[in-house]
Amino acid sequence: MEIHLNGEQKQVTAANIAELLCELGMENRMIAIERNLEVVPKSKYNETALSNGDRIEVVHMIGGG
Repeated sequence: MEIHLNGEQKQVTAANIAELLCELGMENRMIAIERNLEVVPKSKYNETALSNGDRIEVVHMIGGG
C-alpha cells in the first residue's frame, strides 16, 4: 500500500499505526502521530488501520531546557 509519510510517498506493508512504527524501526515513545489531519492517541495505535493514500505525519518530541 502507498501512504504519504511526512510529505513523501512511501510503500508499506503495515496494516495499522503500531505495525507502521515497527516497519519504520521507531519506538512509540516521544512521538506524536497524525493520520489524515487527526491526532491518533497512543492507545489507538493497534486499532487505527491504514488505508491506501493515507497522510501520516510523525513528529519526534525533543526534550531540552
